[in-house]
Amino acid sequence: MRLCRFAVAAAAILGSMPAWADPIADFYAGKRIDFVIRSGVGGGYDSYSRLLARHIRKHIPGNPHVVPVNMPGGGGIVAANYLAYKAPKDGTVLSIVGQGLVVDQALGLNDSFKADLREFNWIGNLSATNQVLVAWHTSPTKTLKDAMARETVIGATGAGSISVQVPALLNNLLGTRFKIVQGYPGGEEINLAMERGELEGRATNPWVSYKATEPRLVSEKLIRPLVQIGMRKEHDLPDVPLLRELAQKPEHQPILDFISEAVVVGRPIATTAGVPKERVAALRQAFEKTLKDPEFLKDAETQRAEIDPMTGTELAALIDKLISTPAEIRSKVKAAIEPGKVQNAPGSKN
Repeated sequence: MRLCRFAVAAAAILGSMPAWADPIADFYAGKRIDFVIRSGVGGGYDSYSRLLARHIRKHIPGNPHVVPVNMPGGGGIVAANYLAYKAPKDGTVLSIVGQGLVVDQALGLNDSFKADLREFNWIGNLSATNQVLVAWHTSPTKTLKDAMARETVIGATGAGSISVQVPALLNNLLGTRFKIVQGYPGGEEINLAMERGELEGRATNPWVSYKATEPRLVSEKLIRPLVQIGMRKEHDLPDVPLLRELAQKPEHQPILDFISEAVVVGRPIATTAGVPKERVAALRQAFEKTLKDPEFLKDAETQRAEIDPMTGTELAALIDKLISTPAEIRSKVKAAIEPGKVQNAPGSKN
């Protein structure tokens, strides 16, 4: 009887106690997460950002609202500097950081880029697929060999972007004659300029982004890939040369390998420095759960977005490796991607 009365009393006491609180859910409940997009509306960065933003909220404890915020400028520099210096450091801001900015920091290319990417908390990588440089189908330039023989006018985004770095490298190491017109706000504007005949090609863009956001350019063969940049060829581009296989001299190989590995950074998701580690862990877990979510995968398939993920831990290690590349190699890469004279796009602030 005593034991019975004790059990009843204990149950009554426990039943009256509040459930253990979840500090992560308590923090995020009713809050808003700004998903900063480093480009304008349309194009790969925008579509991938909005895809993730639509689905990740239900996997973050507390289910905060996730709101896309476009912040174009400087090939991603504006958005990255915002994350570093102005954004709240509490886990309420996410962003796909501009792919070329890892190279930018490693080589010290732009004084306007103030962020240290090693201080960001990396959540994961959505896609590590290859970048391609393309020519419009009406251009006389049909191969890289043609690009060595004639000037080919191609469009790029900001000075801090890989879209400027890659054609400059091709000019300096392989002898191509690309004329770089930089300062377009995003890929949509470059694609329109190609269609209007203002440009003969586009510097770099992930191949999967063409298939996802402008599939007719691929299906109707309106663009012609001249070179792909990554560690291995895309399965549907077996005949397009891979940059790292084009070294003309042994001393060029480490340079091409550095740029090729930098492309693997892909679509890297970050939050700011200073976020408590338990919130970073929760965001990383939410990212990984989202990428296994059937609704997310169906949405990704619908918009032709190929997902080739990397964990936040792996991504952080890759970024640290690239930024910590030996100084001798970094100096050679820096010289190789120096664009020299470039032309600014109409209305550009570059």
